[in-house]
Amino acid sequence: MNDVHTDAKVDISAEGSVGGRFIRSILRSRETGIALAIVIMVAVLAILAPSFLSADNVSNNARNMSFVGIAVLGEALVLIIGGIDLSVGSIWGVTAVASAALMGYGLPTPVAIAGGLSLAALFGLFNGLCITLLRMPPFVPTLATMSIARATALMITRGRSIDEFRPIGDSFFELGGGSILGVPTPFVLFAVLSIVMWVLLDRTIFGRRLYAIGGNETAARLSGIDVDRMKIAVYVLSALFAGLAGLVEVSYLSSAIANQGTGKELNVIAAAVIGGTNLMGGEGTILGVFFGAIILEILRNGLVLIGTDAYSQGIFVGLVIIIAVFIDQLRKGVWRRK
Repeated sequence: MNDVHTDAKVDISAEGSVGGRFIRSILRSRETGIALAIVIMVAVLAILAPSFLSADNVSNNARNMSFVGIAVLGEALVLIIGGIDLSVGSIWGVTAVASAALMGYGLPTPVAIAGGLSLAALFGLFNGLCITLLRMPPFVPTLATMSIARATALMITRGRSIDEFRPIGDSFFELGGGSILGVPTPFVLFAVLSIVMWVLLDRTIFGRRLYAIGGNETAARLSGIDVDRMKIAVYVLSALFAGLAGLVEVSYLSSAIANQGTGKELNVIAAAVIGGTNLMGGEGTILGVFFGAIILEILRNGLVLIGTDAYSQGIFVGLVIIIAVFIDQLRKGVWRRK
């Protein structure tokens, strides 16, 4: 009888220790810190700007954060393998104007969308091939693609906006301007894609291989991973997510302009970094970049509501990036090792 009681106590103790480790792991995770930062920001802005928590403002925030959020899902994959994609903003823009132009020529919406995303995929393939076949550092081809894609958008639009490419009330405009059960459609899309990418990264061999490449590319090659093929796939995915973001945005705006997506690459990379993705590769989570996109939009919207000069908002975004990276360095004990 005593043995039974003893065994029960051991089981309870073990269970408690497992539960304690689980709680400690949650408290130590970077995502928990990011979530707490969101809570603090929301609380402060609710006091400084009472309209921040109004239903309309929350809905607008959810919609606006989704454009960058969709693009950052692809950029996160690139950063995890230790690369960088500076062309996402331009691919965002050229996909938007190309799809709008194709619809303006009378092509069916699905065909126009497929055409725009195919163009985005070609730019992503170009990036991947330059990096793998020509052994260029990622900065170079993606910077070149940023210029090429922007010039392509200008050639398509001839510097003019593309309006009335679809009749008023067309179902295409529901993609960016509609809602599902009161939730903006772009945010629903962002959430669904985030879940899909979480499964891809955390529950598949593909995801594990990405982290292996970012952690140690040489070791990944020696273990039999086709690193070049994985890199090409990642850059194509990054371009497709950027293109999708452009499509959703043009659906919301009902207009496409040549400079659409200009500067978005900075917001996308910022959201990834704020979300804890390591620029050196090997680290990053979908939940983290999801929170990063939320923080970026809360910051932007909050600065507007409290009357901050629009020209100085970039300063605050830059400071947040520095603080986020510094906190992550502290968490890893970098400063203690120096």
